[in-house]
Amino acid sequence: MKPFMDADFLLQTDTAKTLYHEAAEKMPIFDYHNHLNPQEILEDRQMENLTRVWLGGDHYKWRAMRAMGFSEDLITGNADDYDKYLAFAETIENAIGNPLYHWTHLELQRYFGITTPLSRATAKEIWDETNAKLQTKEFTVRNLILNQHVSHLCTTDDPADDLHCHLALQKEDFACRVLPSFRPDRAVHLEKPDFPEYVEKLAAAAGRTIASAEDMVHALSCRLDFFLSAGCVVSDHSLEGCFYVPCTAAEANDVFEKRMNGGVLTEKELGMYKGFLLTNLGRLYHKHNIAMQLHIKALRNNSKRMFRALGADAGFDSMNDFAFAPMLGAFLNDMDEDDALPKTVLYSLNPGDNPMLASMAGNFAAPGIRSKVQFGTAWWFNDHKYGMESQLATLSSIGMLSTFIGMLTDSRSFLSFPRHEYFRRILCNQIGNWVENGEYPANLEFLKEMVENISYNNAVSYFL
Repeated sequence: MKPFMDADFLLQTDTAKTLYHEAAEKMPIFDYHNHLNPQEILEDRQMENLTRVWLGGDHYKWRAMRAMGFSEDLITGNADDYDKYLAFAETIENAIGNPLYHWTHLELQRYFGITTPLSRATAKEIWDETNAKLQTKEFTVRNLILNQHVSHLCTTDDPADDLHCHLALQKEDFACRVLPSFRPDRAVHLEKPDFPEYVEKLAAAAGRTIASAEDMVHALSCRLDFFLSAGCVVSDHSLEGCFYVPCTAAEANDVFEKRMNGGVLTEKELGMYKGFLLTNLGRLYHKHNIAMQLHIKALRNNSKRMFRALGADAGFDSMNDFAFAPMLGAFLNDMDEDDALPKTVLYSLNPGDNPMLASMAGNFAAPGIRSKVQFGTAWWFNDHKYGMESQLATLSSIGMLSTFIGMLTDSRSFLSFPRHEYFRRILCNQIGNWVENGEYPANLEFLKEMVENISYNNAVSYFL
């Protein structure tokens, strides 16, 4: 029997151990997509206790706790922090096979040096030890980031944000670069109830009137210029349903006007406006050499009752299953036709799309850019051991694993960075198995360089 999550956790072969310990383990982290709060980084927040740092905004954990039958008061409500923690400890003890189990124990090991498995029985001793450490200066938010050698992290930011935290952090002596990401979803999703109010908010931030789809593009261009001045290197889009129908500017303007006048839009009309906006944004991203991330197929807020009670991003989203390959290909080709396709990262929440995305990425290339269109890492409901293995196997079978830009956290927790370690161990194990099965030569120096590139260097070259 192997020891529980020891130094060789998930590393099944000697080659895998060599690649991880001599290459992947030492690499910094470029976390190019997360939902961390830049205000807390600027303030260098000191977390009050383990509940606040673990459960404050993590819908992965909330879903697991609901599956255990705990009341909402113990999850997102006003229950005592220690009672919430005990509920989470019981949840984790029952989470066999769930990535939360591994993530939780990697975090206990890497940040606190605790190797004791978390359970109801051990909860009190772990609570006392972690909370004592959390009160020391080594455990402020910034030091939690530096603890894992994070060189860059890209938060997720609305175009109307003033980015005051990012601008202030640029003036401080902080070894990690905290960069904004341009996430214009509220401008794209005109079907949302608050779209008219958001138009007013964005217009005020851009200092210009928005009375048409073309005006929306100009306003977003203005805000993108501001984001670029704050160090932005990547954008991000959540695409749900029909997101591209070719149309003229006049047709997109008509759709915008209809929506602002209270009209009900057809699916085709939604696709026309969204396609017009997204392709114009894509051309702006290409012009400014920033990457475009497309997160596709989240089916959000399925429980309307809980959405009314808690709002969005509270753990009631799931995978969608609509067909979108022809639409995605046409969307990318629209920009590629005049050589204005930006670097693009493709993700689907449904793993059934993996071969399609991997093959789609290979359709669009550019001299001097290694895998200009990337098949992105296993995302959200897929960022577990088997999801990562599947993504890596699909990418290597259809595309080029050596050019892959690697992992991200997609997290709201400042303890989440060991997820990069989790990915790197799985990566090294996959390569190690190929080598020891005689499917690739044991050229360890070359393989170590490849692992270092996938772990960090490829992301640096791609985004910076």
